[in-house]
Amino acid sequence: MSSHVLPERTDPPVAVPEHRAPSPDSTDAASFRRSKRRSGELEEQIAAEPGRFRVLTGDRPTGALHIGHYFGTLRNRVRLQRAGVEMMLLVADYQVITDRDSVGQIEDNVRQVVLDNLAAGVEPDTTIFVHSAVPALNQLLLPFLSLTTVAELQRNPTVKDEAAAAGISSISGLMLTYPVHQAADILFGKANLVPVGKDQLPHVEATRQIARRFNDRYAGGQPLFPVPDALLSEAPLLLGTDGRKMSKSAQNTIELRHSADETARRLRAARTDSERRITYEPERRPEVSNLVLLAALCQGRAPADVAADIGDRGAAALKATVIEAVNEAMAPLRARRAELAADPGLVRQVLRAGNERANALAEATLQEVRAVMRMRY
Repeated sequence: MSSHVLPERTDPPVAVPEHRAPSPDSTDAASFRRSKRRSGELEEQIAAEPGRFRVLTGDRPTGALHIGHYFGTLRNRVRLQRAGVEMMLLVADYQVITDRDSVGQIEDNVRQVVLDNLAAGVEPDTTIFVHSAVPALNQLLLPFLSLTTVAELQRNPTVKDEAAAAGISSISGLMLTYPVHQAADILFGKANLVPVGKDQLPHVEATRQIARRFNDRYAGGQPLFPVPDALLSEAPLLLGTDGRKMSKSAQNTIELRHSADETARRLRAARTDSERRITYEPERRPEVSNLVLLAALCQGRAPADVAADIGDRGAAALKATVIEAVNEAMAPLRARRAELAADPGLVRQVLRAGNERANALAEATLQEVRAVMRMRY
């Protein structure tokens, strides 16, 4: 928005192995191909006229962000913003309780997420805001729910996958309506561009459907809400250090706030395999290939070239290469983060300003909604 982009689910994280590509003759495959073609067109339009676009992206504050988030989403946010695209960044605190029994250390988690984004290069004057501070945004959920059927919500594959990943057997009403809440996230500020991975495409399509239905049913066919486009992000398929999905609860991540020593400790403990020669074969050798890919991303090189350089020197040489690459790449971000964290009032100031701007936008949109629905009394 994901962003987000859509507010991105950060536990399980964004940068995890995506679902296998659908079969070439399936409807999902055709939809994915259309989305890829459209994304290519959008990138050309962004390069030519970045001021035409407003992005809504975000994070769920379940803890500090990690290197998977950096390569999966944060770099893309900074790229779009530096290209001249307007960015709105949601810290989706209400979404923390979609799949867990408590909010946890939410106040500190919100602070860590904001610091991570700023350290990665997101501008401090970006509209960075939290769900709970923008009541008019959340009020849009009610008319939007009237435009969505229970069957449509139950069919959403992303909700099913996230519930399964969280080990939930009974889906809460909040999780079931999560795609509608995301539609409110996107549409309250009239965002028209949503950077996502392919697993989030169903959420964008739900938002597009809600925008069209609202315009047709309540606004007399007038385009009160834009029908946003999905901008597919080529997120790398990074695994945790144990070869599983990255998850803070599994302690298998490299957090952006980790020191060089902690990063080295975790990478030395990363899983590899018994073959001495290092190759990049993600299907056959996922753990080794994951480390090769991480080094390649940090060095801006092709994974096959990184593997070829290490050759027969084995896992120890691979881990040494990865440690050096990650620490070198992350050093500027860590220094910036430490500088930002030293100002105790910075995050509160950034959020106060962002919340004010988001509230102004949401109130204006809600007034428009009330007007077309004849609910201004």
